[in-house]
Amino acid sequence: MRFLALALAATVAFVPAARAGTLDRLEASSPGLRPQVLSLALKAYEHARSLGQTASSIVTLIDYSLPSTERRLWVMDVRRGALLFHELVAHGKLSGDDVATAFSNRPGSQQSSLGSFVTGETYAGRHGLSLRLRGLEPGINDRAEEREIVVHGAPYVNQDVVRALGRLGRSQGCPAVRPEIASRIIQTIKDGTFVFAYYPGPELQRSSYLN
Repeated sequence: MRFLALALAATVAFVPAARAGTLDRLEASSPGLRPQVLSLALKAYEHARSLGQTASSIVTLIDYSLPSTERRLWVMDVRRGALLFHELVAHGKLSGDDVATAFSNRPGSQQSSLGSFVTGETYAGRHGLSLRLRGLEPGINDRAEEREIVVHGAPYVNQDVVRALGRLGRSQGCPAVRPEIASRIIQTIKDGTFVFAYYPGPELQRSSYLN
């Protein structure tokens, strides 16, 4: 938590004043999204933009510090300060039960990865329409493509599963969403938009996108 406080202090100084109104609008329109986590995501996004890794104004934020029973995925247009989606999202089987606490970049780990990503192309997979993710951070998530970490719909992401198990079903590390909304989200965020996955652990302490 000390890292979070230090990173937040740096982020407040980093975010340009012209974006302060956008930040306020996003906070106001995004239920459950903590301001400090949003600030970290925007700092990472600005760094990715400065490196030419994304030119889009679309940012997807996943807060894995929240339980899977809560809607912890937000898709935002940061230029307009608009919330586009607020959804449930699953984590990897070996990341934890209801709350994810373990993360990995290792193939076969069945754990979720943290940090900064950009989206790639779509394809038709065993879960239907799916979206490739490219991890931007060496040692943290840069094996995402090798691991086939993708956005896809999954039948274990719904409130019926929550009522039966007390949590969502879990993936092999992919950020899986409700099948009913998967296509709309994927079509919105495909082809070079920014994705940030958050948890206040040691991985993000090493992130060059936040430090």
